[in-house]
Amino acid sequence: MTSSRWIALAALALTCSTPAMAKDWKTVTVAMEGSYAPWNQTDASGKIVGFEVDILNDVCARAKLECNIVAQDWDGVIPGLTAGKFDIVMDGMSITEERMKTIDFSIPYASSPVAFLADKNGPLANLSNKGKMIDLSKDDAESKAALDTLRKELTGKNLGLQVSTTEATFADKYLKDVANVHEYKTTDEHDLDLMAGRIDVAFADTTYFLGTLAKPDAKDLEFVGPQFKGGPILGPGIGAAFRKTDKDLQDIYNKALKAALDDGSVSKYSLQWFKIDITK
Repeated sequence: MTSSRWIALAALALTCSTPAMAKDWKTVTVAMEGSYAPWNQTDASGKIVGFEVDILNDVCARAKLECNIVAQDWDGVIPGLTAGKFDIVMDGMSITEERMKTIDFSIPYASSPVAFLADKNGPLANLSNKGKMIDLSKDDAESKAALDTLRKELTGKNLGLQVSTTEATFADKYLKDVANVHEYKTTDEHDLDLMAGRIDVAFADTTYFLGTLAKPDAKDLEFVGPQFKGGPILGPGIGAAFRKTDKDLQDIYNKALKAALDDGSVSKYSLQWFKIDITK
């Protein structure tokens, strides 16, 4: 064996036997969509602001981290995270079993059911079970009856939702064989089509729709039908997303987030942005 080959093999052996050094986290990059009001939205100056920005600023101050926010389209947040483009995703993302096959999550910092929005004078204004909360973690007769009724009433109707969301997964399981499902790159796009009458109903997170209803051009819209939460598709709440290899960063974030939840700071941000406390 030549000396050069021996040196190369020795170096390889040393590399393989040395455990990977944990990263010294001082600066992190956090991705947000910047168009999911009031979770995160872009203001007139081009700055991303919102509920999740306030949480992030609080967490980073407690953890002594420098946190830089970058805008990323929704359908690229998980691929970008796993590819190392950024370190954390905060974008109203539900903690689900399917997503946890690829990424990890923080403890939940909010919980919000999904709901339907339609024209108050349109064909779905009287969708059954208005305002009723259906918990899909309870696989019971009430859940089955509500889903059966929803399927009948949405048959042949045009339903709009954002691509790659829990709402899309819900529709894929329960509604795609009866309704005409239209997927949009952003929630703003399905709102515009709903207001223009190009779809009959939109399907998104309840708290997102609170922002929609606050807009002057949404005066003819209202919540219709039931709301859904829980189960494998909708999950236990909303959290920040991490690569599975970054357990140390996840632990740092969770410690600071728990402190912000415990002292009521996150509740304060929720009341500021949503007018309700969605941390409970």
